[in-house]
Amino acid sequence: MHTTVEHALEATALDGESASSDETGPLAAGDHYTVPGFDSVAHLASASLGVAMVALVLDSGSAYWYSRDAGPRTPHVLHPLYLEAARRGAGQVLPDIAADARYRDTPPLTGPSPATLRFFACEPVFTLSGRHVGALCVMDHAPRSGLDEAGLAALRDAARLAGAGVVLGSYLGRTDPVTQLPHRSAFFEDLRSRHKNGAQRAWLIAIEVAPVERFNAFVRAMGFPYADELMRAVAARVLDWMPPRTNLYQVGVTRFAAVLPDGDKPLETTQLDALVARLRTPFDCLDIPLTLQPGVGLLDLDVRQLDGSDPLRQVMSASYAAQRNPRGWALYERSQDERHRQEFFLVTELAAALTERTELYLHYQPRVRLSDGRCIAMEALARWRHPTLGEVPPGQFVPLAERAGLMRSLTGWVLDHGVAQLAAWRRAGCDVGLSLNISNADFDADLVTRLQDVATRYGVEPRTLELEFTESTLLAHNDATRRHLAAVRELGAGIAIDDFGTGYSNLASLRQMPATCLKIDQSFVRAMDASRHDAAIVRSTAALAHDLGFRVVVEGVETRRIYDAVRRMDCDEVQGYFVSRPLPAAAVPPWLERTADWHQVDGEGAP
Repeated sequence: MHTTVEHALEATALDGESASSDETGPLAAGDHYTVPGFDSVAHLASASLGVAMVALVLDSGSAYWYSRDAGPRTPHVLHPLYLEAARRGAGQVLPDIAADARYRDTPPLTGPSPATLRFFACEPVFTLSGRHVGALCVMDHAPRSGLDEAGLAALRDAARLAGAGVVLGSYLGRTDPVTQLPHRSAFFEDLRSRHKNGAQRAWLIAIEVAPVERFNAFVRAMGFPYADELMRAVAARVLDWMPPRTNLYQVGVTRFAAVLPDGDKPLETTQLDALVARLRTPFDCLDIPLTLQPGVGLLDLDVRQLDGSDPLRQVMSASYAAQRNPRGWALYERSQDERHRQEFFLVTELAAALTERTELYLHYQPRVRLSDGRCIAMEALARWRHPTLGEVPPGQFVPLAERAGLMRSLTGWVLDHGVAQLAAWRRAGCDVGLSLNISNADFDADLVTRLQDVATRYGVEPRTLELEFTESTLLAHNDATRRHLAAVRELGAGIAIDDFGTGYSNLASLRQMPATCLKIDQSFVRAMDASRHDAAIVRSTAALAHDLGFRVVVEGVETRRIYDAVRRMDCDEVQGYFVSRPLPAAAVPPWLERTADWHQVDGEGAP
């Protein structure tokens, strides 16, 4: 039974379509992966034969060394004369090198050696199928009369163990331990092998099993055994679908890839639809059903340009896009790929801007109270002027910051700079408050501490601050949300529910939120003068908010007609381009002085 398993392992590692056809190709993994158990084999050979040095020399050119004096991994190079003897495929014993006319003037090791070597012996190393892959060499400082039968048997046994280690090392260098599929290194080895065999084009396919966030949720909820079993189940379905003579590779934790057998003929759309349908069918994994969100990407590759491209990244870009495609599969598009790379570039640049540079700045948009026309607060809005790209819109870099885990850093930057500016304004006699946007990533127990620290640092009363949370952020949380909000209110800061009406409002949760203000989203406001439905939504939302004890702020007020319509409704404050566009910090005090009574201003108040 063991022999069957070992031969199957060897076939996976060294033979078959997935291995190169040249002599050294199948052992190329030896250049990158250690031979499992070599140190133990070498120590055993050294002790049983009484030799000082042991070397495993592979036909690929790799060599692994053991020295009794210096321990494992001492770097040495075997002289070509001895290397030739080691590669003959037959054992050889040199009892005394100095007495042998062929070798006496040539030491076994090139370069400096700690001492003269007088004894050398080697035994060929074969795989279980009889394929010669190298030799196990032993050396010692003292000559001897030779090796007796027990010594020869010990050397042969050590060579057999080394051969098993070579096979295992090659297997591990090509095979994913969970699915037993060849992995990313094997994928590229086999793709290069196609190029060597004369192929000019290849169709690649990549399968993204699930979004990374969702797969991590599987692991958190069910554990790694469930995730491993799920990947094995997905692999089985894909293998059942795949065309003949096609290898499947696991190229990532949640990703598979394959090189289609006919490089000039893409798959039919019906075949791709069938694959997506298989993957979208619920998996009964460990008796727990699960539905995935797969993406299948395709790339037409010119293998002649393999060295100058990154085909796996490109086809994975297509599979990533396919996850948001209703059909579930997509061809690689260069423009889409460039957009992804641009986003990555922006993320790295934003991270640098938050820590090293002075590219970020704030603008402030006034909020006016309708009852007396007084500006009571400024909303801090982050802006980014990149040194080469120019102005990067907030609608572009803020979502990127959220996806890249930079929102806490961005919020911290806005808090620090915004509150510092508020303190300067108030010292100059500007009696205004500051409104700051808070993301889902900032919503934890640390929020109150961060808010209190920045208020204390700049000598600002927390009552002059208001934190804006989107409706979806607030309603996505539960009891912990209310505790954090209650702590913010106890500190004295206000709480605004931003973009109200764009989410799926849970009124039962809304009435329990300790908020002070509700901001009606501008999407209902901009067309309010032309749509009686939008006007009715704004009017009824304002009434509901007042019944729940909230102040009502109407965003997106851009014209006199909308401003007048809002004044006739039961609303408290307005914000929008008709009041003012966002202002740089230096423009705020003169704007406040010029528009002290907003009711007397005719038109937009911004300079």
